[in-house]
Amino acid sequence: MVRVHQTFESVRIDDIRAATLRELERLDLGRKVKRGETVAITVGSRGIANIATITKGIVDHIKTLGGVPFIVPAMGSHGGATAEGQRDLIAGYGVTAEAMGCEVRSSMDTVVVDTTPQGIPVHFDRNASEADHVVVAGRVKPHTGFVGEIESGLHKMMLIGLGKHRGACIYHKAIKDFSFGEIIHAVADVVLRKCRVLAGLAIIENASDETALIEAVAPADFFERERALLKQARAWLPRLPVADVDLLIVDEIGKNISGTGMDTNVVGRKYNDHAATELDDARCRRIYIRSLTEATHGNACGLGLAEFTNRRTVEQVDHAYTKVNCITAGHPTAGMIPLVYETDQEAISDALQTIGLTALEDARVVHIQNTLQLHDVYVSEACLPDVRKASHIRVEGEPAAMAFDADANLRSVREQCGEAH
Repeated sequence: MVRVHQTFESVRIDDIRAATLRELERLDLGRKVKRGETVAITVGSRGIANIATITKGIVDHIKTLGGVPFIVPAMGSHGGATAEGQRDLIAGYGVTAEAMGCEVRSSMDTVVVDTTPQGIPVHFDRNASEADHVVVAGRVKPHTGFVGEIESGLHKMMLIGLGKHRGACIYHKAIKDFSFGEIIHAVADVVLRKCRVLAGLAIIENASDETALIEAVAPADFFERERALLKQARAWLPRLPVADVDLLIVDEIGKNISGTGMDTNVVGRKYNDHAATELDDARCRRIYIRSLTEATHGNACGLGLAEFTNRRTVEQVDHAYTKVNCITAGHPTAGMIPLVYETDQEAISDALQTIGLTALEDARVVHIQNTLQLHDVYVSEACLPDVRKASHIRVEGEPAAMAFDADANLRSVREQCGEAH
């Protein structure tokens, strides 16, 4: 294996608070918010960079208008689909009543505000429904399971986030009968007409998991702006150093990394859990997962997309959290347990026996920390001809044997890169 360094486009906002306030001021929200009116502000379950700073900026701006802000955890089944779990989840991101200077109103209760033309009841967080205004904040990026002009972002926050567990269950079921696009348009139309949405705040991150763009969006412009922002987000996605991989070793997966634990836009398997399709950018024949992130709180959604894992990972799984998330998403296979091994060495050895007629020395192996951190990764020698053709990749050092410790377990990419420095 040899370490390689990838250089991605690195647009980044340095003063997050200033950018947040500047964008909100641009919409002149004081024309709509009257003194004493309440404003619900969404905070989702994804590990968005600088989310506490961004949320505090929204809170403070609403206060300058004379409004009374409060925060609503906006997520479907995450946090175990409980009010306490969702409150704790965002607290882990630094979003607490004390830090934000306003209430956090966490509840799984919803109200049905209308029904779509398809007959789908539109659920909306009860606390948000009682507010005079709602600010929808969320990260725009390609979805891990659906493709369209709109994927993850402001619209999804209105559907799944503010729809809470009840709404998420219904919308994911409806996807079996209607297209994702049909549901998004229909539900968003109801929410925008009925639920007093004041503004959106769209966030895009660069390939280094840093805030690259913050844009305040008027409700009437949600669709057009999110469609354009999704194109930009897709262009800034990190990539594996090579597209064709015999074995991908992933040090950690988690809901703070991606909705499917590891981003299917990066590893492939967006349309099929265990095989690449012609629509995928990456083709990984086998995947081995080594652990869950601490921030995922045992939610192992995405583990079922791999063929191999280890005992340590399985012992981290909170089966109740994982089950409710996978069932709500209509993706039960995402929580299935792959083949389990006691050591990394044993798992990797067996995985390499299942890649076909490819000789061991020709195996294309890629070792990553997670699908958000792809600047520094390790690749096998067989990948080097392709790597050297890429102008954005630099080879660091010489090839060396896999870095197993005395217990036959692999050192993580993070550990190896730290040792190299």
